[in-house]
Amino acid sequence: MLKRSHPRNKEEANTVEQAKQQNNETNFAFLLINYLYPPPLSVLTPLYLPMQSQILPVFHSSSSSSSPVSPTMPATATTATMVLRGEDDPSRFHFSSSPSFENGKDVDKRHFLPRVSTYTGNSINSQQKQQQQRRRRSASETSLPFLLTERQQSFREDVSQAASNTFLLTRLSFKLLRYLGVGYRWIVRFLALGCYAMLLIPGFIQVGYYYFFSSQVRRGIVYGDQPRNRLDLYLPKNSNGPKPVVAFVTGGAWIIGYKAWGSLLGKQLSERDIMVACIDYRNFPQGTISDMVADASQGISFVCNNISEYGGDLNRIYLMGQSAGAHIASCALLEQAIKEAGEGESTSWSVSQIKAYFGLSGGYNLFDLVDHFHTRGLYRSIFLRIMEGEQSLRRVSPEVMVQDPSLKTAVSLLPCIILFHGTADYSIPSDSSKSFAESLRRAGCQAEVILYEGKTHTDVFLQDPMRGGKDQLLEDVVAVIHAGDGEAIAKDAAAPPRRRLVPECMLQLARRVSPF
Repeated sequence: MLKRSHPRNKEEANTVEQAKQQNNETNFAFLLINYLYPPPLSVLTPLYLPMQSQILPVFHSSSSSSSPVSPTMPATATTATMVLRGEDDPSRFHFSSSPSFENGKDVDKRHFLPRVSTYTGNSINSQQKQQQQRRRRSASETSLPFLLTERQQSFREDVSQAASNTFLLTRLSFKLLRYLGVGYRWIVRFLALGCYAMLLIPGFIQVGYYYFFSSQVRRGIVYGDQPRNRLDLYLPKNSNGPKPVVAFVTGGAWIIGYKAWGSLLGKQLSERDIMVACIDYRNFPQGTISDMVADASQGISFVCNNISEYGGDLNRIYLMGQSAGAHIASCALLEQAIKEAGEGESTSWSVSQIKAYFGLSGGYNLFDLVDHFHTRGLYRSIFLRIMEGEQSLRRVSPEVMVQDPSLKTAVSLLPCIILFHGTADYSIPSDSSKSFAESLRRAGCQAEVILYEGKTHTDVFLQDPMRGGKDQLLEDVVAVIHAGDGEAIAKDAAAPPRRRLVPECMLQLARRVSPF
């Protein structure tokens, strides 16, 4: 039995570990910026960050170095595969150069160690051993410089892209400041938002760690051609059979929305065997409401047409939005229904593919909210710019649209609509959901409102899940999705209570300083 020797393997391993640690620290630092500093000027950072690539050389051997090999067996090959992992391109996840993975999609293999044969038995003489050792030394000496060169090239590309993105970020930030002007309302909200984020930092760090490092999260899946056309997938650990899917559109006052905001909800639902797709979209000033609705509709189309490739059930797709995301998602749903009711409209997805719509703390009649938003720091002038002028408020107000008799056919195509709202919500009053549900019922739609007594705009979505224990919103959503599935309902009943992420005193203080 011949033991294999690699004189420089330890040095190579150290170099690889340093490369992995450097990339992880960089990515995680950017992630924390997303979670901890979401105000308008700083939240744009994650929107234009360069793709952080991880270069991971993985060495494979077809047999153990300590196991005997028959002289009649083929020579074993020691190869190395360069694994490129891009945050915004999951198709670039390449796991191995082993033959068992060669049937995967878009596999890109690079052998940077030459093949070396190892035999045991009387046929191996001292000359062959010396040749093998020289080959191993040569391979080790050539692979390390190659790795360093690749790291340097990747670093230069990241720096170049970061510089261009920083310029774009700065330009958009100044543009946003020009719209906002110097007003005490938004400045006070801005400072309050920073304090709010700092108080919830223990929970943000834990959820951020899950978002970045969990193998159940597929980040940055491309669904369109625009810069923000990305979505994150949260996959259940249990993969036995197709899973129900929630396509989620995050909130953010149409200015600071980002797909990672849905990571806590994605984590909760995936633990209940439900797949979640968090859809990103262009914010103002990069886009206006038409761009946001178009992005959301394209993301929903991707889910409806491709989610089965990730283990999702095409017959159990649910649409959900929170705050501004609830408004955007409802506009996309109604716009799609109008297209289907028209003649000759080409569509890439159908309203009939959506089993139900969940609207969380959303606003659906913008005529009633313009002045309310103005008093809370989202000034009338900038809000009307986002909504493309006062003349456009009707077509982006779903409550007003469903009351139009000419759209009766389109409204009849809408799925069951369930609206969730806290009665102590001061950002968007709960009357918004109640009024929308009444309009839907008068138009012949199935609509329901679930109110949470004494809950604010962020209680239902952030503070309550971070408190641990039983989360009422989660239970209500899961109950609708798992209705009729006895086995899933039994698992939900036996699910352990969630652990606390943030101390109660910090949650209470965050509730008081929250700008929402």
